[in-house]
Amino acid sequence: MAARRLDAVMRPGDAAANVVPRRSCGACSLCCTVLRVDALKKRGGIPCAHLQDAGGGCSIYPERPRICRTYRCLWLQGGLEEVDRPDRIGAVLDLLTSGGTTRLAVREATPGASETDERLRGIIARYRESLPVRISDVRDVMDPDAPFRLLLPGGEEHRVEGELRTVWRGGECIERRRLRWLERVVRRVLHALAARRLRGYGDGA
Repeated sequence: MAARRLDAVMRPGDAAANVVPRRSCGACSLCCTVLRVDALKKRGGIPCAHLQDAGGGCSIYPERPRICRTYRCLWLQGGLEEVDRPDRIGAVLDLLTSGGTTRLAVREATPGASETDERLRGIIARYRESLPVRISDVRDVMDPDAPFRLLLPGGEEHRVEGELRTVWRGGECIERRRLRWLERVVRRVLHALAARRLRGYGDGA
């Protein structure tokens, strides 16, 4: 079966439709690693088995699962400049809302991209003025103990690894604490349930 690249077309009702009438993924296929695809039993953070190395096309493009058809990162939605395609800045960006709070999720495909890529640093700085920014590694998206950084408006930064949280301001650690015992118990139960639900998931083959 011939491979085709993933693409996305802005719809008339989209907020950014008047700015970016059409964008396609081109050579970028980072979402094929980031997304969890239940229909393929593929874990998030693992390159899909149907992603072809030569050219980055999808070998099952005409029959690809619904999530692959509908997912659009912030760049595809027109929320970033043309030059800020995920594979060029080393990260997949999304605006996510949970518990009434919206944040910018930055999933680094290139470790340390949020520090080394000038374009990505600028994007993070702009969004951080009004929204929390969560920075994590694409490869660890399904690991509950994987470290991540939470950058808050006002200059505060939280670094989280497992059950340990440190708070930084002005380059100095001002607080270090472990989750309370009840929070630890709830966290472990939720992670156990998630692991059970994903049992048997692999690389999407």
